[in-house]
Amino acid sequence: MRIRYNAPVTLTFALAATALLAVDSIFGAHLIGRYFTLPGAGQFDWGDPLSYFRLVSYTLGHASWPHLIGNFSFILLLGPILEEKHGSLPLLFLMLITAVITGLINVIFFPTGLLGASGIAFMMILLISFTNIKTGEIPLTFFLVLIVYLVEQILPSLGSRNISEMAHIIGGLCGSLFGFLLPAGGRAGTAKQIPGT
Repeated sequence: MRIRYNAPVTLTFALAATALLAVDSIFGAHLIGRYFTLPGAGQFDWGDPLSYFRLVSYTLGHASWPHLIGNFSFILLLGPILEEKHGSLPLLFLMLITAVITGLINVIFFPTGLLGASGIAFMMILLISFTNIKTGEIPLTFFLVLIVYLVEQILPSLGSRNISEMAHIIGGLCGSLFGFLLPAGGRAGTAKQIPGT
């Protein structure tokens, strides 16, 4: 019996984020603050190529171990199922789209910085409810997840919290949209995996 690297995109994402936080925590490298945090509106330098890298890289940066564990407990649970259904490259593409959309909305409209994979986690939470969708049907689980999600995310955002509910909301909206747009049957064993997996 051997251990299989069964979900390359999900596992690589989790390992990279963990390694980054470990390096910052152990060596005080401050990499997260420099390269893996997205600035808010009015602070984003549209002329700096590094700023465009940070439109995606912020998803790897986390403020603390509880922050990272909270996000990746969802991602490691849901990512492999979505990767199996849709394929590794399509899931990577959905993660990148979610990161960029969330990042752009943040730098245009919100003054606070952004870091962490919570938008991607919430994209997966909503997208997973479409796993068993059939043509012409909307799963009841989608509505139940959406109700729980809205109560848990939107109501607290009316108060003051230190995490960005905006990223959660946009990630959830992306997951819902992807769920409606992706083919009902998923990849059905035909989508290409990342080479060497």
